[in-house]
Amino acid sequence: MKNITRRTAIKTMVAGSAAMAVSGIDASVASTTKTTRQPLKGNIRHSVSKWCFGNYELDEFCRICKEIGIESVELLDPHEWPVVQKHGLTVAMTQGAGLGIDRGFNDPSLHDELVASYEKVIPMVAEAGLTNLICFSGRRNGVTDLQGWENCEKGLKRITPVAEKYNVVLTMELLNSVGHKDYLCDHTVWGVELCRRVGSPNFKLLYDIYHMQIMEGNIIEHIQKYHSYFSHIHTGGNPGRAEIDETQELYYPAIMKAIVETGYKGFVGQEFVPRQADKIASLEKCILICDV
Repeated sequence: MKNITRRTAIKTMVAGSAAMAVSGIDASVASTTKTTRQPLKGNIRHSVSKWCFGNYELDEFCRICKEIGIESVELLDPHEWPVVQKHGLTVAMTQGAGLGIDRGFNDPSLHDELVASYEKVIPMVAEAGLTNLICFSGRRNGVTDLQGWENCEKGLKRITPVAEKYNVVLTMELLNSVGHKDYLCDHTVWGVELCRRVGSPNFKLLYDIYHMQIMEGNIIEHIQKYHSYFSHIHTGGNPGRAEIDETQELYYPAIMKAIVETGYKGFVGQEFVPRQADKIASLEKCILICDV
């Protein structure tokens, strides 16, 4: 199955195959319909990445998320934040600053441009009453881990004082360096060491379970050990960023229970690509799987 990333997401996706036989996780989900929907438990703060549901207008998508009980629609630019907020939702992970996934803080020649971009957007995040703003390491470009830490640290330390002033958390995403070829921040321990070097409570990590399953596995232990460095968490089935049910290799109920047990208070954002023709049914199914 071809991996799908935000960078290469297609705008129109072919509908998935006919509905799978209901068993295991799906059985409990299938029993919950729109007419019998129960309130979510409240142990997990649910969010969803809009890019995975590109065929829906944002306004309509927010209305649907509100009905399901999802609190946040994320990875949106500044002009989209008010659309979400008018529905009583939040944007748990904002975007709109930087130069994309490939061009990040590992490249010192980009620092001036990156700093100017983040200095502009950080106050906008604060003014909107939001908290997390995504950032990226960029590609490795032949540097060692040590050089990468040093390069990123220098650039990030130029803007963390601004983030601290406005109480915004710069959040570097952990991504696999297979689909995102040559991406530097591709292991949890590398990202944690960068957090330690930057030394600011306003710089943390976006722990993406799908990406880290590809790179290192051992998901629950990493969550237990390093959760204090995470400001946000993403889901996604592996292989292929598929729906997080029994068709893939991670058992999300156990992962979510481990997250709750750590005392983590941030959001968990669904970032899978729906395979069913009814994408909202896929979303609600996966929310219920994670609602432990």
